[in-house]
Amino acid sequence: MARKYFGTDGIRGKANAWPITPEIAMKVGMAAGLMFRNGDHRHRVMIGKDTRLSGYMIENALVAGFTSVGVDVLLSGPIPTPGVAILTRSMRCDIGVMISASHNAYADNGIKLFGPDGYKLSDDVEQKIEDLLDEDLSSRLATSAELGRARRVEGTLQRYVEYAKRTLPRGLNFEGLRVAVDCSNGAAYKVAPEALWELGAEVISLGVEPNGTNINKDCGSTNTNALRRKVREVRADIGIALDGDADRVIIVDEKSNIIDGDQLMAVVAQSWKKHGRLEKDGIVATVMSNLGLERFLKDENLTLERTQVGDRYVVEHMRAHGFNVGGEQSGHLVLSDYSTTGDGLVAALQILAVVAEKGKPVSEVCHCFEPVPQLLKNVRFSGGEPLENETVKEAINEGKALLGNNGRLVIRKSGTEPLIRVMAEGDDASIIEGVVDDVIGAVSTVSV
Repeated sequence: MARKYFGTDGIRGKANAWPITPEIAMKVGMAAGLMFRNGDHRHRVMIGKDTRLSGYMIENALVAGFTSVGVDVLLSGPIPTPGVAILTRSMRCDIGVMISASHNAYADNGIKLFGPDGYKLSDDVEQKIEDLLDEDLSSRLATSAELGRARRVEGTLQRYVEYAKRTLPRGLNFEGLRVAVDCSNGAAYKVAPEALWELGAEVISLGVEPNGTNINKDCGSTNTNALRRKVREVRADIGIALDGDADRVIIVDEKSNIIDGDQLMAVVAQSWKKHGRLEKDGIVATVMSNLGLERFLKDENLTLERTQVGDRYVVEHMRAHGFNVGGEQSGHLVLSDYSTTGDGLVAALQILAVVAEKGKPVSEVCHCFEPVPQLLKNVRFSGGEPLENETVKEAINEGKALLGNNGRLVIRKSGTEPLIRVMAEGDDASIIEGVVDDVIGAVSTVSV
């Protein structure tokens, strides 16, 4: 069943336009509150946000919705998405909400929901909330005496900083390391520099002056140019780039080269295997992770299991099959010994721990494999199901045959736009370019 409101990571869109309007946000609060009201105890929700201007509007609308159905609201203010997941569990909340559009520009916003266990909601639960959004809920409102209360909670940022620090071995510190950190003018603008400084690092901070409209603007994990310049300028040992809600991270080495999530997963997998901490002798990643990662893991006698795109699907597979390391090429790293979702700061601390242990430059520690050539192109379609067309199927089959066992071809529909995403990778760049162009051409022909 096609979903009307929820996408691959909550509800997301242009702020103050459908579906990110105060009216819908209030209905989300009402629907989610009703879904998670179980038992006679006082129910409560933890609500966090990033630094977008529209966060104030969405936050107040959610408060109105939750309190109207008798749910108490705890407001943390700006905090990373994983912080909301952690606080939802530790403060015994019935549900958690993060107001963020992650790496998107400030004009967008979104609503992510977490269950009482700190995990993102399943498709089934989201569908039930969707069904409620289109219902008249006036008959299910709380009585005047049962209305919920809302209050700001102090100390949430300090809780998160301490949690992040406790993921490291006792006694480990980063004294002698010069760290440049770009917080994307987002949710981690306070906690990331503070945690790194308390762990002994010399910290140079960028993207720590949010004004409501500069989140992810020419900074953070989606634009590392400023961080790369700063690493060169101050001769930093490492650069850390977070996104707007700090659930993903990209590393910049001392030579100002970018290190993506695939390389970071390789570093953690190799280190945790060495220390006997890696579960199931493998990791979980998506279909977009580079073939070079898969080959590296095979050489380490480790496996790579793939899921569809989206960190929530990585987490679901990890939980179902007992893995404790997973993530995405984009920088989501899920380390389930600590977190229930991607956590950019914790992932960065784990990488720094390996760097400190090995005493080698980041460029050596974090360059585990040579990525194979990979090409991704998008093609817009006008309607229907172009992937069911015989011409497109033939182009896909021919492409797979050309790549053989030494490459991969991944075709998927966008969850938010009328786009087909075509990705191919293999050892021969000219072949993968031809394969991608052939499939793009076939889709274009049938979509006219």
